[in-house]
Amino acid sequence: MPLREQINIEKLPSHVAIIMDGNGRWAQQRCLDRIFGHRQGVNAVREALEAAAEIGVKYLTLYVFSTENWQRPDEEVSALMGILVQSLNDEASTLVKNNIRLKVIGDVDRLDENLREKLFETINMTSNGNRLTLIVALSYSSRWEITEAARKMSIDAADGKLDPYSITENDFEKYLATYGIPDPELMIRTSGELRISNFLLWQFAYTEFYFTDTLWPDFGKEDFYKAIIDFQRRERRFGKTSEQVLEK
Repeated sequence: MPLREQINIEKLPSHVAIIMDGNGRWAQQRCLDRIFGHRQGVNAVREALEAAAEIGVKYLTLYVFSTENWQRPDEEVSALMGILVQSLNDEASTLVKNNIRLKVIGDVDRLDENLREKLFETINMTSNGNRLTLIVALSYSSRWEITEAARKMSIDAADGKLDPYSITENDFEKYLATYGIPDPELMIRTSGELRISNFLLWQFAYTEFYFTDTLWPDFGKEDFYKAIIDFQRRERRFGKTSEQVLEK
């Protein structure tokens, strides 16, 4: 039976997050410059986005560029930013056509002005999309996000807008970049690495992790379906016993 037909549409994760890893290694294995791997990775983004939209996933977050990635060689960073601008130019109309909304999380003030303008232009163009929300984590790290949230909360507390003695988890979440977006139920990481690399640390509290040796440029719809099927075979207890889960 084809993999897609094995998916239970009634048990889909509403939010899938992906750490897209392995572009550089994919290129090096072929004796190519690393940037060729990043260009090839754009096709994998398209595959994952199409697969998610076609089966009914509502939120897809892609870890595109971390704050740590700013430490990479200038020529690689510059090339990556160029690829992002080109991708937005190429795909904006397709996002609108397919009713897909774009959002961005991260320290966007560090981005090149041309990329920043194109990002906000595409976000505005796709703002009415309600089929799927594509969240791009760009110049993002979870420690940055949590630090920013703590700073903003401190300012509000100092201004008398927030009582520091009555802060709850729900209050804290309002200051996060992902406020209003459900936490990911499934996280996929490619290339065989077994870590989360400073990504959505708060939001991953009860996320299921799926690791694959496939390098990101080789990741296609069938790989996405395999991750969904694996997720659906798991028992999600959220601290309860198996018996309590079955009683629901």
